[in-house]
Amino acid sequence: MSKSVRRVARALEEAGLENTIREAGAARTAEEAARACGCEIDQIVKSIIFCGTRSGAVRLFLTAGGNRVAADKASALAGEDLARADANLVRAQTGFAIGGVAPFGHLTPPTVWMDPRLCDFARVWAAAGTPRHVFSIAPQALMSAASATLADFVE
Repeated sequence: MSKSVRRVARALEEAGLENTIREAGAARTAEEAARACGCEIDQIVKSIIFCGTRSGAVRLFLTAGGNRVAADKASALAGEDLARADANLVRAQTGFAIGGVAPFGHLTPPTVWMDPRLCDFARVWAAAGTPRHVFSIAPQALMSAASATLADFVE
């Protein structure tokens, strides 16, 4: 098991949550993950990392797989203009590679917002530290474990 997956497993355990991590095969995109998990695309939690153009602070937006983050809404929540984080910043801040960014277990925990669409399901699926590993979780447990705030930030 990779150290990234172990970090997510530890975060689940520390939050008192069941470890449902499994290798799903190719799950780099929401579409691939939905096929691998046998679920609707909106049950896939996309972890989208932005950084403040002024502050450099990292922000995480957890969105349903079929939704896209609206830059203006995300910037309004953050209180500054945001830019999409590049792969090096994502790895340095989270410890995860793009395509495998878990919603928690980050090296440096960011401010987190969550798409209300995810709450329409009993369980959702998120990356577990690599583009091949996922875990399922109840949306309310996800919100709590990620210290996320529900907000409207999608197009």
